[in-house]
Amino acid sequence: MLCTFCLEDHQEQLSWSNIFTPSPLQSLCPDCSGKLERIKAPCCRRCSKLGAKGACEDCLYWKKINNGTPFLDGNQSVYTYNSHMKEMIYQWKYRGDYEVGFSFMQDINDAFRKLGTEKKTIVVPIPLSEERLAERGFNQALQLASFIPKKSALLLRRVHGEKQSKKTRRERITAENPFIIEEKVEKPVILVDDIYTTGATLHKAAAVLKRAGCPRVESLTLVRG
Repeated sequence: MLCTFCLEDHQEQLSWSNIFTPSPLQSLCPDCSGKLERIKAPCCRRCSKLGAKGACEDCLYWKKINNGTPFLDGNQSVYTYNSHMKEMIYQWKYRGDYEVGFSFMQDINDAFRKLGTEKKTIVVPIPLSEERLAERGFNQALQLASFIPKKSALLLRRVHGEKQSKKTRRERITAENPFIIEEKVEKPVILVDDIYTTGATLHKAAAVLKRAGCPRVESLTLVRG
């Protein structure tokens, strides 16, 4: 089987254990998989920031600006943003290599199951603006959401603006909210996105949902920057 990132051919070694108990689908070669860093404790209990004890500075900031109750109720991420993940994200997101996204299918599926969400919870991928979608060819958040065993709902629209990657930390946090919703949302929501960096994107999306009546908003992201 070809690795979805480096395209090296790799075959699983046959043994009695994997004949009777097949391992989950693996699409990365052992070398690429070994270069990724999974998030483990200690990390922020609210947003998965590695190394934080209790609540991190980012979460304390969002709590402060919303009078002690952040719009986003929590975030769970799978990986840290190390050098190898950075290369994979660039290949996938900015060079349009859709196949790379399938490397994360099992991880996202497993992370969602660990959240223990209610049956009525709605999965909402973070949208791209029409202009950005045309530029990239696909929405990476929608691809990740497709790996979850629950149908996604495209509740949010996004106004086009400068790329987040081009903005400073302060510019991301203080920018106007780009999200729009045109209906009431009275069920819990899980937002899905590729990267949590400052939290600006997810907190602003959560703010719009909460104002539309959503009782609880959490997020599931592939990477915590």
